[in-house]
Amino acid sequence: MKFYIITNLEIIVHYISNMIKQLLGKRIKEIRRTKKLTQEQLAEFIGIETSSISNIENGRYFPTAENLDKIIQVLQITPTELFVVEHNNDNDYLIEELINAMKNDTKLTKLMYKYYLAVKYQD
Repeated sequence: MKFYIITNLEIIVHYISNMIKQLLGKRIKEIRRTKKLTQEQLAEFIGIETSSISNIENGRYFPTAENLDKIIQVLQITPTELFVVEHNNDNDYLIEELINAMKNDTKLTKLMYKYYLAVKYQD
């Protein structure tokens, strides 16, 4: 039984980690665009490859702590501003994100269904 719980926990942690990478990347891209900077310009200011900025913005990689600090400085924002994702509070957006994630991951779909059943029948 412990193995099963650990496996489910690992799936949840992996999923959450990926969602954080995607949300952070989207937020960096959103702010970069409002500042009218290209990926190339941001990469040059930070001192990394343009492909690294692309990978960060597309949610493939987390920026290092050092590069995250540089991104915050170049974009002239506070760390809090980088992590504010108010548009994700929209219920339709959240539903769409969950549906898309579950369409691509059978294990996640089964896990979310088990979670749904557990919550549904709580008093």
